[in-house]
Amino acid sequence: MIEVRDLTKRFGPKVAVDHLSFVVQPGQVTGFLGPNGAGKSTTMRLILGLDHPTSGEATINGKRYAQLADPLRTVGALLEAKSVHTGRSARNHLLFLAQTQGLPTSRVDEMLDFVGLREVARKRAGSYSLGMSQRLGVAAALLGDPQVLLLDEPVNGLDPEGVLWIRNLMKQLAGVGKTVLVSSHLMNEMAVTADHIVVIGRGRLLANASTAEVIARGSGRSVLVRTPDADKLTALIIGAGGSVVPGHDGSPAGDPDDKTPMLTVTGVPAARIGELAASASLVLHELTPQLATLEDAFLELTSDHLEFGHRDAAAPTRATDGSVR
Repeated sequence: MIEVRDLTKRFGPKVAVDHLSFVVQPGQVTGFLGPNGAGKSTTMRLILGLDHPTSGEATINGKRYAQLADPLRTVGALLEAKSVHTGRSARNHLLFLAQTQGLPTSRVDEMLDFVGLREVARKRAGSYSLGMSQRLGVAAALLGDPQVLLLDEPVNGLDPEGVLWIRNLMKQLAGVGKTVLVSSHLMNEMAVTADHIVVIGRGRLLANASTAEVIARGSGRSVLVRTPDADKLTALIIGAGGSVVPGHDGSPAGDPDDKTPMLTVTGVPAARIGELAASASLVLHELTPQLATLEDAFLELTSDHLEFGHRDAAAPTRATDGSVR
């Protein structure tokens, strides 16, 4: 179990982590989400004792990392896939780690096989691609068969097969009772991997709930409607407190040549839209609820907590004289 209690970290005037508290339970995958600069990596470093908190505390199984007698057997971490001595082979890197904790050499070879690096185990880590480095990082994290795992963006650089492998691995580890905390910017991947979600923004806690609950909180759920009576139905929906956006770009159900006007409705459920249409004898060609996604919920949660945002403006272009405009 990982416990973060009123954790704060300042770097000069900047507050990277701001009175953050949450618990990562064993037996489930906990997704750790936030925009760039939200404080995710700093929080993980604080949990692992790589940074010292300004105030508050982070513990693993009730102890600070520095108090763990056998850290590699208790917690495994992947924070920077490329943070390996570039002149050292993958096997020697793992062998060095194993020897510090009294682990047998056979465990090194077992992990190289497990992550698919046996054939390149004696090549220098500096020659590895990002995907290969990620696999080496996973091998190092699992080397001591720890009960707690912290993985920061573990699918970066992996091909689709590798992404699926990581997903299944995390689920398997959680299934045998391990504590798994994983950060990612891939919302679709987290939606099918994480059982629980912790979202932070500017170092503060924004959400701490099951994945289903976080998605359900999003107000972005909409209903796709096709009707030849678009103007009349729009007036009824607005009168019922809903919002309507005409001209949805999605492909209509049924005949793709059907040019019936399309509406995207929010604020009124599909059943109520059907009732409104029936009360006015309006024809509906389609009435399809659009389910909210983790990405919708995440963007809504973090919209006011962006460290680095994008302005809604045209991309700069270069003039003939070389200036940017």
